[in-house]
Amino acid sequence: MDTVRNDVHKLPEPAIAGPVSLEEAMHTRRSVRQFTEQRLTVEEIGQLCWSGQGITDRASGFRTAPSAGALFPIELYVVGDNGVHHYRPREHALRRHLADDVRTALQQASLGQEVIGQAPVCMVVAAVVERTAGKYGRRAERYCMIEAGHVAQNILLQATALRLAGVPVGAFDDDAVARALKLPRGQQVLDLLPLGHPR
Repeated sequence: MDTVRNDVHKLPEPAIAGPVSLEEAMHTRRSVRQFTEQRLTVEEIGQLCWSGQGITDRASGFRTAPSAGALFPIELYVVGDNGVHHYRPREHALRRHLADDVRTALQQASLGQEVIGQAPVCMVVAAVVERTAGKYGRRAERYCMIEAGHVAQNILLQATALRLAGVPVGAFDDDAVARALKLPRGQQVLDLLPLGHPR
């Protein structure tokens, strides 16, 4: 698997209003494990990334999800048939991290769960705990887990609003997932979110 360093793709500007209310999205959201083969558009992927970690205030750097001490330890990755991409919130862009389709390896690392290998996209919520530990010490890991939950729920509600669906997956071998994704040292995967058009 090649790691491609300078392949950055700017995403379309995110929408800050849509046809589905927050209340409707909360009411209709369900965990879905079966998807059609239809690919997600770049607009949909961009909107999902923004909902999880998008910048909402340029001056402060605040994001769509709250973060203890505004330290933002969360890193988002998008896994699909065109490789693994890392979301860069400040640029609202994706940088190619791996060129290969690693969904089968990710499925194996996730105790063989078919939803991981079959979903058109799997978003990976990882954390750099050390980014928070400098200020919060031993509570950093807890804060990162809480923040990952905020991020995942934002993404799942956004998916619902886009007439997409997904499911949070926490059953996986941490080390095997990190190896499959070739994550930088110090990044810990906290949640996997397979997403797509519901069948």
